[in-house]
Amino acid sequence: MSTEMHWSRWGDPEILATFPEAVAESLTAAFGVTRPCPAVERESLALPGCRLDTGALDVLREIVGAEHVATDDTARVRHTRGKSTPDILKIRAGDVSDAPDAVVRPAGHDEVQRIIEAAARADIALVPFGGGTSVVGGLAASGDGHAGVVAVDLGRMDQLIRLDTESRIAVLGPGLLGPQAEALLAAEGYTIGHFPQSFEYASIGGFAATRSSGQASSGYGRFDSLVVALKVATPRGTLETGTSPANAAGPDLRQLILGSEGAFGIITEVSVRVRPVPAVKTYEAWRFDTWTQGTAALRAITQAGIRPTILRLSDETETATNNPHLRLDGCLVLTGYEGTHEDVTHTRARTTALLTAHGGEPLGTEPGDHWAENRFKAPYTRDTLLDMGILCDTVETSTYWSNIPALYQAVRTALTTTLETDGTPPIVMCHISHTYETGASLYFTALARQNHDPVTQWYDAKAAASDAMMTTGATITHHHAVGRDHRNWLATEIGPTGTGILRAVKHHLDPTNILNPGALIP
Repeated sequence: MSTEMHWSRWGDPEILATFPEAVAESLTAAFGVTRPCPAVERESLALPGCRLDTGALDVLREIVGAEHVATDDTARVRHTRGKSTPDILKIRAGDVSDAPDAVVRPAGHDEVQRIIEAAARADIALVPFGGGTSVVGGLAASGDGHAGVVAVDLGRMDQLIRLDTESRIAVLGPGLLGPQAEALLAAEGYTIGHFPQSFEYASIGGFAATRSSGQASSGYGRFDSLVVALKVATPRGTLETGTSPANAAGPDLRQLILGSEGAFGIITEVSVRVRPVPAVKTYEAWRFDTWTQGTAALRAITQAGIRPTILRLSDETETATNNPHLRLDGCLVLTGYEGTHEDVTHTRARTTALLTAHGGEPLGTEPGDHWAENRFKAPYTRDTLLDMGILCDTVETSTYWSNIPALYQAVRTALTTTLETDGTPPIVMCHISHTYETGASLYFTALARQNHDPVTQWYDAKAAASDAMMTTGATITHHHAVGRDHRNWLATEIGPTGTGILRAVKHHLDPTNILNPGALIP
């Protein structure tokens, strides 16, 4: 698998998703004969000129070495924005206006710190770049008012720095991609257990900077809950947090950096809790008559203190759309168990008892294994749909159990209403992706016939869905982060006092606003 993604698509340049004939026929029935929407040719991209003068580039070359400073078109295109649907649509149409002026690749903390100090002197904006998987506009360079924009690619910082097996703590470089980190740890008998859908291309630093949550977080925990310490380079100097497993030494400064998306500093080391590689992995599926019935079952399991590694519920539409091979009516629940044989047997038995008590029908391990084998392939499907002229994107949120019915209906209605195109209704799907004792995350996927301006089409739908989240008292994001796309709704969610706190921290740590300007801070 390539470690660099396709310039105008998700993931490995050699992989292109295709649909079985029955699925293609269903899409035609839903949306009619759509117009092909191919990407422009790579050679036709016209990048803006580099705004950095020779002196600024020479300073960067002195810090990291000339071979690690790039201003060529290939490097700049690869670091243009992230992989949200608007990001993809823009670059497919030939829009590379957000391309950074240069890409610099430091080898360690000291070089990152020197880059920041040099950028502050020259008023150059810096955008930290890990795997490039942001889906909320978190990597769109904003150079307004600055001398230029540099993407700080952390890919050379890809080491397992230390492993404390007695404390079960691994210190990792921020540029490690998910598979690289897992391979290094597996060689020592350990795992992080963090597997978001972006796993194959997302980085350790990105997981921390966005408060990432993975598909196995029901069992292993969200990434922010796994972080025990951070090392960060800022315009004010180095910040190191986390000196003990727990303390009462004032507010936890890790929380300022977790989720900060490079706006407060660039993460250069991440210390995380690790666990032994599981001896057993088992995935299985269940059927429920209704979404309400399945939701009740997931709540009962979670509030009983049972923690299967995977616990997901698809609504009726998602079950039918994503699993045509099962020919199911009703709703699909996926469960997964990882650990020792004893732990898996115990957790599986308790989960099975509650699923059965709430009316679940067991479907065996085959559907679960199918899901596990294909868990990272959905983004490739999005690109094929875009080729066909079908808009496809997601929104996610979370709320308390008692508020799930209202939130579910409000967001579905918002997406359905705004994405109807020329009398053709969209397909709107939802699943519960993560559960907690007090609530759960809802993850919506929408497919719609593209209109003449699909970027605006999606932003209008996303705005309506985001308004619905705020109206029903949910959060603007459970695990995709804030970036630029969610800033306005973050201000609503945290209010003027919360917004003032973020701005004060930003001003103290980054007084000249060179760190990922435009991201996070309302």
